[in-house]
Amino acid sequence: MSHFPAPFLGRVLILAGSDSGGGAGIQADIKTVTALGGYAATAITAVTVQNSLGVTGVHPIPVDIVEAQARAVLDDIGADAIKTGMLGDVAMVEAVARILDTSPARAVIDPVMVAKGGASLLDAGAVGAVKALLIPRAALLTPNAPEAAALTGRAVETTDDLRRAGEALLALGARAVLMKGGHVAGAAVVDVLMTPGGETRFEGARIDSRHTHGTGCTLASACAAGLAQGLTLEAAVARAWAYVGEALRQAPGFGAGHGPLDHGWPLRGKA
Repeated sequence: MSHFPAPFLGRVLILAGSDSGGGAGIQADIKTVTALGGYAATAITAVTVQNSLGVTGVHPIPVDIVEAQARAVLDDIGADAIKTGMLGDVAMVEAVARILDTSPARAVIDPVMVAKGGASLLDAGAVGAVKALLIPRAALLTPNAPEAAALTGRAVETTDDLRRAGEALLALGARAVLMKGGHVAGAAVVDVLMTPGGETRFEGARIDSRHTHGTGCTLASACAAGLAQGLTLEAAVARAWAYVGEALRQAPGFGAGHGPLDHGWPLRGKA
């Protein structure tokens, strides 16, 4: 039985790319939502060729097919939350904005720009489209420090920098931002959940591991699952944070590079 019982199933529609290695992207998203007691549906935006060593190929899915996937899900199954990941280019960002406008589901926007191994997953020209079209539609935006820097044009090197960038992103229209501090140097990792009404700080000792592939996708999907299940924003983020932390600690050690997390740990319990 899961250590994270949910109020109800909760439907999450995920718009993101496929990771053949299973550590990030759609595969991580589905595993996360399922492990937390939710129901995951997908609209796949791209097929990538990747493993723990990096991305060696990207095949974008035609925009009309992505929209058709999402429409098929929303017209029949519906969604309580929509989570976005890898989008690739301006046309895809515009399509996602159209999809979000057809559903009352709360949107968790993970502004994925670069893969763990360094491959670009968002065209430089699409950053402006994310700012103009997706940030104002976000119930929750989940940037890491480099993504926050790209979106705001500010240096993001400290926790105070994270806060300042978060304020700028709220000013762009996001209803809440989870500013992720994994790229900020220090013995502790500090994430800051910010809303116009205040902030909540999440802090824990940094886990020394190379098995961190997909942490951003996993955290955003865990937040989306909580929101879909009716948790408050703070409760959804707190549960997501605990889930990802244990998934890091129980990483199976697969791969010779940046290995995956253990998404299924709640099914087996703590070690």
